[in-house]
Amino acid sequence: MRGIQIKEYVKGPDELRVTDLPKPKPLPEQYLISTRASAANFFDLLQIAGKYQHQPPLPWISGSEFSGVVEAVPSASSSPKFKVGDRVFGASQGAYATLVCAREELLRPVPHGWSFSDAAGLFVTAPTSYSALVVRAGVQPGDWVLVHAAAGGVGLAAVQIAKAFGATVIATAGTAQKLQVAKSYGADHLVDYTDAKWPDIVKKLTPEKRGVDIVFDPVGLIDKSTKCIRWNGRLLVIGFAAGAIEKLALNKVLLKNISIVGVHWGMYATHEPETVEAVWNGLFKLIEERGFRGTVFTDREYVGLESIPEALKSLGSRGTWGKVVAQVPQEGRSKM
Repeated sequence: MRGIQIKEYVKGPDELRVTDLPKPKPLPEQYLISTRASAANFFDLLQIAGKYQHQPPLPWISGSEFSGVVEAVPSASSSPKFKVGDRVFGASQGAYATLVCAREELLRPVPHGWSFSDAAGLFVTAPTSYSALVVRAGVQPGDWVLVHAAAGGVGLAAVQIAKAFGATVIATAGTAQKLQVAKSYGADHLVDYTDAKWPDIVKKLTPEKRGVDIVFDPVGLIDKSTKCIRWNGRLLVIGFAAGAIEKLALNKVLLKNISIVGVHWGMYATHEPETVEAVWNGLFKLIEERGFRGTVFTDREYVGLESIPEALKSLGSRGTWGKVVAQVPQEGRSKM
């Protein structure tokens, strides 16, 4: 097997190396997957530098999100959900390798007609956005939804989900290209959030300048978004991509009768496992109805494990959109 192993923390992706490693031995409850594509995530950048809240004991193989083909089923299961040869996607530590082990609850079938690259970028972003908008905010037809960083992975998923549920979407981004990407995924209105007057621009777009019903915020713009949300609006806290943890004067929450709602998708498996299945069922229904498509960054192609450092650098530079995914050719075959 080949993979990117972390023996000591690194300063950046340039220090990552692909090496030959022993073939992994799955635990009795794990599948062995032949990796065909691996996605880059911001938390991967933090983890290789030792700055993430979840750090495996050294040494460990980096990467967490992937797609591939089942090579072996769990030895402890008499009736595994997947069989050898099935196309799956999921999340498990060690995705930057030609083989990865994963438990059944962390795997899903690759949707019909989807490529391995598209599927590799689905497991983290899509359910985060669906659980936020549908489960937490209760998006309805006629709602006006403001999606910040709309050209990012969770942002493009949110645009599509909001549109599928009958909402009007206002997308924000920091460049003209990213705004056009958001438009290509269904956004109705585009706003450059580098313009200091963006809250006023957003509010003026809504009927009677009342403000939006829902704000989807993976950036850290909740405070400013209170200026363009309507009475009874819902603000979804997805993350803090801008880097700073916001502080908010709570009188704004009281005066507008608004709700600030946290979304921690990763903990649903622990606290509400039944909701995990409901979210995935809803997503697969949207996919079948062609209401949701892959969000893979296509301006540049990343092929082979050796391309992952560059993929991570591109992600960290904020110059990409959607999901950055590297193809992982099978061992013994050409990278091209």
